[in-house]
Amino acid sequence: MEFSHHFLLLLLFTILLPILAIFLLRHRIWCNCHICTAYQTSSWASDFPNLSDWYTHLLRTSPTQTIHIHIIGNTVTANPAVVEHILRARFDNYPKGKKFSRILGDLLGMGIFNVDGPAWDFQRKHASMELGSVSIRTFAFETVKGEIEQRLLPLLSSFAGKVGPESEALLDLQEVFQRFSFDNVCNFSFGFDPGCLDLSLPISPFADSFDLASKLSAERALVVSPIVWKIKRLLNVGSERRLRDAVAVVKALAMDVIEHKRKLGFSEHGDLLSRFMGCVSDEVYLRDIVMSFVLAGRDTMASAMTAFFWLIRARLDIVSRIRKEADNIIRNRNGQAFPSFDQLKEMHYLQATVYESLRLYPPVQFDSKFASEDDELPDGTFVSRGTRVMYHPYAMGRMEKIWGPDCMEFRPERWLDENGKFVHQNPYKYPVFQAGVRVCLGKEMAIVEMKMVALSVLWEFDVVVIAPISELRFEPGLTAFVRGGLKVLIKKRDTAPNNKNI
Repeated sequence: MEFSHHFLLLLLFTILLPILAIFLLRHRIWCNCHICTAYQTSSWASDFPNLSDWYTHLLRTSPTQTIHIHIIGNTVTANPAVVEHILRARFDNYPKGKKFSRILGDLLGMGIFNVDGPAWDFQRKHASMELGSVSIRTFAFETVKGEIEQRLLPLLSSFAGKVGPESEALLDLQEVFQRFSFDNVCNFSFGFDPGCLDLSLPISPFADSFDLASKLSAERALVVSPIVWKIKRLLNVGSERRLRDAVAVVKALAMDVIEHKRKLGFSEHGDLLSRFMGCVSDEVYLRDIVMSFVLAGRDTMASAMTAFFWLIRARLDIVSRIRKEADNIIRNRNGQAFPSFDQLKEMHYLQATVYESLRLYPPVQFDSKFASEDDELPDGTFVSRGTRVMYHPYAMGRMEKIWGPDCMEFRPERWLDENGKFVHQNPYKYPVFQAGVRVCLGKEMAIVEMKMVALSVLWEFDVVVIAPISELRFEPGLTAFVRGGLKVLIKKRDTAPNNKNI
């Protein structure tokens, strides 16, 4: 039996080797330009902490703010005019494309973030209608509020009271936000509570499998040729075997939730799945639709909040101003325990701080589309059919041409007018939530959630960042997570109010 297995592997490699050779001949795998050489050898790592920082350097020094990496067939841009061209003017010519869909296909299937055409149109239209309704915004607000009051603040309080060696009192705030976000997005999307942020910080097979599936799917995009992961997938070995196992766990639990809702009824439920069940009968399609929203809402929120607290670690002036703004608004409203949705909208400085944090550390550092036909970008760059065109929000937030000479400074005031009111910027120079036709439907709810979490934590606690201190290094993946997490000490504020929250 073992001999037969080895013989099969040898036979497959014998067949696939010529295919791989043809692929290598057709692509510029051996390109010796300085950019491709640095990419192939990872020599950039000696000068830059992250791949995105190297991209930022290349884009800054490019006259057009656009570069091309021959070895992987990518055109990368930080030019707002090009971003608008891709996301609005020539939207029809820049779909996600089949290459992208194949990378995430095992995990997301036919979900909105992995499709184009009629499937995307249907999901986008229905999601837009649902996410714009007052009822689902209220449901989302109450879901986040409950997770903050019942889990997040009690957990932080338990660490604030710890006595002993610093190592025992340290908390990985990134992990906390991952657990918090997963509970929230599962409740919002499925009406299912995994309980990841319970005080015991339990192991969740669903969350762990979802994490692994996301990570391994993202790694597919990092290989020089897709033929590498496709061969491994065909043979069911290595990372592809682990991906298949992880996806199986995630999909099985999702299907269990759907079947349970079908049996008990769903018309009175407020979660996203229940709302889609009224117009979609195909349960596999339902599963794929909702899994996309879980992926979008979980990791991005955790990444954004981690960067937020890292950025304010030494900015007591910003923290003080956030607290003062909240105090002025909340205390004048009969001292209720939690700010209302309307009160959060009044907190312009808090909103400016959130937007500024996202400018410097967007959760999704780059996004890409594939050209359906030959095209010329506004900066004169020629794009051939099939080219992957990537726009880079992380680099754009660091471009002096876009944000001025203080672009590297964390300065919330750049988002406020002379009266202290929040002012939106051109979305094509700030494509953190995409822009144009594909602008994120959950944008406003995401901002509200970030404001709720930031305000709740800052009002009750002082957060002391222990590591990392000087710079953030990110793990490779779909979303920017800090390597090693964000280690903090939690201290109860002496001046915190006695009420439950704010």
